[in-house]
Amino acid sequence: MEINIIEEKKNRLSFEIKGEGNTFCNLLKDELWNDKHVTVATYTIKHPLLGIPFMIVETDGNKTPRQALESAAERLANKAEKLRKEAKKSLK
Repeated sequence: MEINIIEEKKNRLSFEIKGEGNTFCNLLKDELWNDKHVTVATYTIKHPLLGIPFMIVETDGNKTPRQALESAAERLANKAEKLRKEAKKSLK
């Protein structure tokens, strides 16, 4: 995965996520929407086979989009770790 920042302003961040597709982008978008300071969280992929996901995150100003993105990524990592532990325990 490679993240390329396209535009960064006080309340808006747009970036590309090379090496990812709809599955990851939907997870990230949904997790961003769990943050009360996020006002926009969306992405697009111009071509389903060749396109690079382009994501936009906007906030209300109480948190920067970068902070919202970092928090969402941390929450996703914690959820993935919890799933890993439960699967390991259940699949013995």
